[in-house]
Amino acid sequence: MMAASAVATRIPITAPWLGDDEMTAVARPLTSGWLTQGPEVAAFEREFAAYVGAPHACAVSNCTTALHLALLAVGVSPGDEVITVSHSFIATANAIRYCGATPVFVDIDPATFNIDASLIKQAITDRTRAILCVHQLGMPCDMPAIVAIARRHGLKVIEDAACAIGSAIKVGDRWEPIGKPHGDVACFSFHPRKVITTGDGGMITTTNAEWDARFRLWRQHGMSVPDTARHGTSTVVFETYDIVGFNYRMTDLQAAVGRAQLRRLPEILERRRQLACRYAALLADVSGLRLPTEPSWARTNWQSYCVGLPEHSNQRQVMQALLDQGIASKRGVMCTHRSPAYAEVPWKCNSMERGRRHEDGSCEALGNSEHAEDRSVMIPLYPGLSDGDQNRIAAGIAGACRA
Repeated sequence: MMAASAVATRIPITAPWLGDDEMTAVARPLTSGWLTQGPEVAAFEREFAAYVGAPHACAVSNCTTALHLALLAVGVSPGDEVITVSHSFIATANAIRYCGATPVFVDIDPATFNIDASLIKQAITDRTRAILCVHQLGMPCDMPAIVAIARRHGLKVIEDAACAIGSAIKVGDRWEPIGKPHGDVACFSFHPRKVITTGDGGMITTTNAEWDARFRLWRQHGMSVPDTARHGTSTVVFETYDIVGFNYRMTDLQAAVGRAQLRRLPEILERRRQLACRYAALLADVSGLRLPTEPSWARTNWQSYCVGLPEHSNQRQVMQALLDQGIASKRGVMCTHRSPAYAEVPWKCNSMERGRRHEDGSCEALGNSEHAEDRSVMIPLYPGLSDGDQNRIAAGIAGACRA
């Protein structure tokens, strides 16, 4: 079933779950001859919107472009500020910079690796236009708290749901999928490291029909008449370009794979939950090792399994010990403010100017974020992971933490 099977001497950090359904699906656009954005994309959008319960879903080339368009739609422009986390893949902050705005980094809750909602208020200024929260590693943010703060201050909420397809939060007495959205816009990724994949690709969901129409114009160079309509008409149609747009389209080849993956999602989620539960049992007795847990109001899709190391353990040494045994791992989620790319780029931390970093790249107001990067390790978790390989991983992490 897997695209890349784990060799006995090497266990990858992840592997997409692909099979005959995806092979059959991709043959449809290949046979039809329509390869770029077309009927498969439209069908994928409808099916994705139905899955997450969103009125509108717009497919794009990747989650970074999704974030860019979402920020533009809610009105983020040069000189504005957007509250977010440094503890995320650099694309989150980069999308803000694409708009000419300044990212304002807020520290995380170490229990969930997500933005600490109690710190958001102090980061708001008269230049703040939006809150960009990240459902890190698939774990849902505290959306009711975040949205309540945003509404009191007239701010829009964008969900970076790159990792979160299949995750859910409890609203009242019912469970709702991430992507409804619970803020104003949600953005998803279909990179091969994610729970479902199209090779690369993204999706934007919203309840705002006007924004959805803008996404569709922007993603295709601002073209007034999409290719599907122009090529399907019996009369000559000349398209116009009334706005400056982008080339942010998804192809029908990708969408066909995405449709097959979406149908398989319940099975994928169930297997990931089984593996996470099994890890919890296998690693329960490793002294000092902090295992991920779900708040009572959240269900993660277990996109990654990230453990907090015992205080005496060295992150690099633990990862090297695993690699020596043929086990891939990944360090904790990066902190953008520590990256060389942001050494000179304008950014703020809470309501304080942080245009420069300390010599070691640290920021005292982002201590939980930095600790999570330095003291956490992601270990392999993917649907095709065998029990035997999982036993081997657990033994490897236990031994490395004792060393």
